[in-house]
Amino acid sequence: MKTTYREAVREAIREAMHRDERVFLMGEDVGHYGGCYAVSKGLLDEFGPERIRDTPLAESGFTGAGIGAALGGMRPIVEIMTVNFSFLALDQIVNNAATLLHMSGGAFNVPVVIRMATGGGRQVAAQHSRSLEGWYAHIPGLRIVTPATVEDARGMLWTALEDPDPVLIFEHVMLYNMEGELAEDAGPVPLEGAAVRRAGTDVSLITYGGSLWKVLEAADELASHGISAEVLDLRSLRPLDDEAILATVARTHRAVVVDEGWRTGGISAEITARIMEGAFYELDAPVVRVCGVEVPMPYPAHLERAALPQVADIVAAARGLVEGQGEGADAGPARGSAGGSRGDAP
Repeated sequence: MKTTYREAVREAIREAMHRDERVFLMGEDVGHYGGCYAVSKGLLDEFGPERIRDTPLAESGFTGAGIGAALGGMRPIVEIMTVNFSFLALDQIVNNAATLLHMSGGAFNVPVVIRMATGGGRQVAAQHSRSLEGWYAHIPGLRIVTPATVEDARGMLWTALEDPDPVLIFEHVMLYNMEGELAEDAGPVPLEGAAVRRAGTDVSLITYGGSLWKVLEAADELASHGISAEVLDLRSLRPLDDEAILATVARTHRAVVVDEGWRTGGISAEITARIMEGAFYELDAPVVRVCGVEVPMPYPAHLERAALPQVADIVAAARGLVEGQGEGADAGPARGSAGGSRGDAP
C-alpha cells in the first residue's frame, strides 16, 4: 500500500500503543495540535490525554520525566520538536539517559525512545534547521537511528521500544510528505545494519536519512554518464555498520560520503577515518565528502539550497573520482577530500 513517511510514523505509534499499554507519547503540541509535523494528529482522540501528553515548552523537564518513566517500567516516546531544541535537554540525554546503566553497575536500564525532527530545506532558518545526529552518535550509551524510508520509519519504532537502552530516532523534516510503498504485513525492522539501496561497481555513495533520496537521484544521473554508483544507506549512526561500509568500498574502490551536517568534526569524518583504517589498500582515489556549508542555515530559499548538499554536488564529486581519479574532486567550499590511493600492500 502507498503511504507517506508521516503516516508511517503515526501508524507505528498507534500500533505500539495498542500492543503495549506501557507506551505513551509526550511532547510539545503532540495532543490537541496533532504534532508540529502532524505526525500525532488524531491520536489524542483515540488514546486520551493520559497517553498522548501535551507538555510545557520545557525540553529538559519533560525529557527528564520520560527518563524517569522509563526507569519506572513505562515505555515512553518523547518527541522533541526539532533537534535544535534538544540542546535544552542535553543534560538529561547525555548525563542521565546515556550513563545510568553504567553508573548503576548494570542495575538500571533506561528504555526511552526520543524522536526528533532534523535537517534543513523548509526555510525555517538557523535555529530550526540543523543536522546534529552526528553529535549524538559520539555518545556511548545511546543508539542513533536515521530512518529514510517509510518501511524503516514504520518498523524501527517498535524495535526501539523493545530495546532496553535509550534510542534516539532522527526524522528528516523533508521526508514527512514523501510517499512510498509499505507492505500490508510490514513488521519490525532491525535498528542495526546498513542497506545497499542500489548496487554499483564504480563508486560508493554513502549516506543516511534525508540525503538518501538526493543520492539515489545522483546515482541515476551518474548512470547517464556511464558511471555505476552503489548507494549505501547507513540507517544507524551508532553503531555504524563497519562491515557494510568496508564491503562497498572493496567492491567499487572509490567512496563519496554525503552528509547534510557540517564537515568539520562531523559523522562524515568518522566514516572516512574508518574507511582509511579498514580499507586503505582498496582505494583507487581519495575519499571525498559532500557536506553542508559551515554557516548558520540561511533563511532565503536560494541560500538554503546553496548551504545544503544537492544532486549536482554529489554528481560532480563522484565524476571527479571516477573520471579524474580524485584530482580536483572538491565540490565547493564545504566539500573536500581526504584519503589515499590503492596499491599493493607492503
